[in-house]
Amino acid sequence: MTALDDHTRRAALRRFATLRRSVTLFRAFLVEQTDPDHFYGLLAADSVRQVSGYTELAGRTVLDVGGGPGYFATSFRAAGAWYVGLDPDVGDFSAGGETVSGMLRGSGTALPVRTGSVDVTFSSNVVEHVADPPSMLDEMVRVTRPGGLIFVSYTPWLSPWGGHETAPWHWLGGHRARRRYERRHGRPPKNRFQETLFPVSISDTLRWARGNGDVDVVDALPRYHPWWARWVIRVPGLREVAAWNFVLVLRRSAGRRSDEVAKSGLTGGRVAM
Repeated sequence: MTALDDHTRRAALRRFATLRRSVTLFRAFLVEQTDPDHFYGLLAADSVRQVSGYTELAGRTVLDVGGGPGYFATSFRAAGAWYVGLDPDVGDFSAGGETVSGMLRGSGTALPVRTGSVDVTFSSNVVEHVADPPSMLDEMVRVTRPGGLIFVSYTPWLSPWGGHETAPWHWLGGHRARRRYERRHGRPPKNRFQETLFPVSISDTLRWARGNGDVDVVDALPRYHPWWARWVIRVPGLREVAAWNFVLVLRRSAGRRSDEVAKSGLTGGRVAM
């Protein structure tokens, strides 16, 4: 896999991560519920362009953990990648017009994929919906081949959108925000605190990454911000609120653990990519 050098990557980031792009994305959030095709189509195209800033995609295998509707499939395949989406609910795949063909059903914390078989492992806005984020991140690392890329983004709990449709009341407590939503709308929110939505911080994820001997940290940045605002990630506390959505980019190294897993036979029965 071709890894772009730091100079080329940063030059591309400045051309791509503009204030105009940020405004366009934040405006799209306003119609996420009423016009999902516009929002998710725009987000998918933007995400593929962002991933392309770190590695070539043409001819590469991309596993999208929590792929859901097929918007990302369309954009990754348009970039020349061999895309495979994984989601616990196969029914979600049809929402974006995709068929179930080429998709996997499974859990992000126990990926049905052979160790070291994927060039790029990708996940967009899924980590906050997993009760055990480190297990999901460990699995993403496991299935990525040495030299491959792991690109994961999610909404931190203290972000203005951390409570999703219950925001910003989640700042007063997740359970309180859920009860308020139910009183106002007569139904529970889709993203239910401690059931389908969990508090995850940027600091916890960075700590996990820096303590993982199987990866090198390539980048950490606010996903939707212009390039000159990426400094917020360097400030503990502030980053949890100001980042809005966090991106962590990792490079898979030839770590000891992957060798031990392969020798243990734990890859048996998993799908070869």
